[in-house]
Amino acid sequence: MHPTHNFASDNWAGAHPAIVEAIAQCNDGHFPAYGDDVYTRQAIQLIREVFEHPEAEVIFTYNGTAANVLSIATCCKSYEAVICAETAHINTDECGALEKFAGSKIYTIQTKDGKITPQQLEPFIKLKGNVHHNQPRLISISQPTELGTVYSAEEIQELSQWAHQHDLFLHIDGARIANATVSLAISIANFTTHAGVDIVTFGGTKNGMLFGEAVIIINKSLLGKIKYLQKQGMQLLSKMRYIGAQYMAYLKDDLWLRNASHANQMARLLEKKLWEMPQVNIVQKVQANSVFARIPEKIIEPLQAYSYFYRWEENRETPDERFPLVRWMCSFNTQKEDVIGFVDTLNKLLYGY
Repeated sequence: MHPTHNFASDNWAGAHPAIVEAIAQCNDGHFPAYGDDVYTRQAIQLIREVFEHPEAEVIFTYNGTAANVLSIATCCKSYEAVICAETAHINTDECGALEKFAGSKIYTIQTKDGKITPQQLEPFIKLKGNVHHNQPRLISISQPTELGTVYSAEEIQELSQWAHQHDLFLHIDGARIANATVSLAISIANFTTHAGVDIVTFGGTKNGMLFGEAVIIINKSLLGKIKYLQKQGMQLLSKMRYIGAQYMAYLKDDLWLRNASHANQMARLLEKKLWEMPQVNIVQKVQANSVFARIPEKIIEPLQAYSYFYRWEENRETPDERFPLVRWMCSFNTQKEDVIGFVDTLNKLLYGY
């Protein structure tokens, strides 16, 4: 019997019942359009409280790609560049959206764990002032990274200090930032607002919302620009209340943290079970809700037939034909039975029992 929930992506999960109820509740009656409604206003206020920044500018977008592009376009001119890990979503999975709509170049850094350091950024400073090269203007990191690793608050503060010393901004792609918050066991403000981050996306779609992402502008020098980019970029929803209502439910009683905590717990359970299998090699620290591992090529297709997941090496790193890299992602509604059933199937494929 195939599991109800698979390990392909937290994007595959449905919406949390509280989110669906919130959408239904805000559906009655007429409300002002384009975000001038009570739901959007209250959601923005709640987000400001969570990020401990009463003057932060908050806008909503439909999806994460738009949130990233608008964030970076707020910081960078067309002749400027963003620096990120080679594995960053803006580099690998957004179909050149940043380059097309913001016109900015992407400079990439190879990493082993998806995380970049100030030392790796130093060579790009030599490009500043050289008219033949796009000028470095912003550092973009993902929290957690696309390899499931998590930056500490101290690491982010070090990056922000380095960025500001060199007149650069620091952006966080926070599509799964709830999972990082739970992993660090500190407030989200501690590794964003108080760590010197300039602009951050606060994802909801991958953690129980139906759709919607938020962009939070922390740096005062960037205020007032993004609302025009939001409209120009086709992300100013007329019925914005359907995102605002979701964020109100998302933040109520810490639903966002409870959802992320469950997803992380399921990933740790999966990791624990996998350590008992010598032919499964976990290659990254399991710090959020994903597990990256190498498994024998011959079992991938039958295991995918049971519960689909993604191979992770195509165009990402040097492939190992015998033991390809795969990603197993847990969601807010992944069940313990899903994990056990998946591990049992993996055991049968590997060892015949």
